[in-house]
Amino acid sequence: MSEEEDFNRAKNTEYLRTWERDQTAFGVDFMVCTDLKTAENIVRIIGLPAAIDVDPFAGGLVQMAEFELPEDSPVVGQTVAEADRFESLTFVGLFRNEEMILPRGETDIVAGDRAVVIGSPESIQLFAKDIAPQVTLDSTDDIVILGGSEIGYQTARLLEERELAARIIEQDTGRAQWLAENLPKTIVLEHDGTDTEFLTREHVDEADIVIAALDSDEQNLLISILAKRLGVDRVFSIVDSPDYITLFQEIGIDVAINPRTVTAEEIIRFIYESVAENIAVLENDQAEVLELELNETSRLVGKPIKDLVKEIEGQFVIGAITREQSLISPRGDTVLEPGDHVIMLVEMEFASELASFA
Repeated sequence: MSEEEDFNRAKNTEYLRTWERDQTAFGVDFMVCTDLKTAENIVRIIGLPAAIDVDPFAGGLVQMAEFELPEDSPVVGQTVAEADRFESLTFVGLFRNEEMILPRGETDIVAGDRAVVIGSPESIQLFAKDIAPQVTLDSTDDIVILGGSEIGYQTARLLEERELAARIIEQDTGRAQWLAENLPKTIVLEHDGTDTEFLTREHVDEADIVIAALDSDEQNLLISILAKRLGVDRVFSIVDSPDYITLFQEIGIDVAINPRTVTAEEIIRFIYESVAENIAVLENDQAEVLELELNETSRLVGKPIKDLVKEIEGQFVIGAITREQSLISPRGDTVLEPGDHVIMLVEMEFASELASFA
């Protein structure tokens, strides 16, 4: 990356649209719209029941997904070998408290683990149903967004594109009117989203998903707690301060999304686009998922994966390989070839070095 490259984080999507039409605009090399990217992240996770993080790789042939496993999940108490029942899916990581575990077949799965899997979208959907059979795609029929912020608006707009209409509760009269005019398939309710009686009257307690998208962490925390107490199945919350993410998770909020983290991930993708096709950052920078395209001189080419694991220092697990637009599930005797796209989980401090091997 050139030392002279400049980045810009925009809140307003109009700035992004202007820059996309003319990339000399504003004098920056890369622009990311924080609110739009955050909304895209929310909608991806909504599309995969029970997930807390989702990222596509290899042009959509592969997905990475992270799931938190509750005590009543059918896979808790099993080994990874017992839980890994899908042909095109690989367990690549378990996060237990603050520890990252690279799973082996005999690794036990315990309640509270956050499991990271890589595989085909179809196999990951099946895995989601397996670990949380009570949560299905039908469980996304009733979505309530508390707060008509830019993130709330962009989320509703993207849901409309997927034929998943939502309800937005927005207190400000002018903003509520604007939302109603610009979201034809979304029901906009002008009211205080922290009013418990109103939420009950509008049957928010029966919603499948509630998204807290107000302008402050304190307000989002309050309405997230209210939604949980009302009995909402899944609660998402925007958390602007990274210091608060753990707090939201500890009190039982299902998905806490930090816009700064989403933005940082986009910038990392731009910085490393010459060496990695795609990157996802996991668990407060503990690990990365990398997509690498291998060339003929790659250190990873020509050897079985089991030999690479022995030879290369640093923790990594290969989760999927795409070869000529076909998905290959990696096994110990799989030999990587030039042109392969390899999607792997890597410990953070080793990510740059491993990327250089491609």
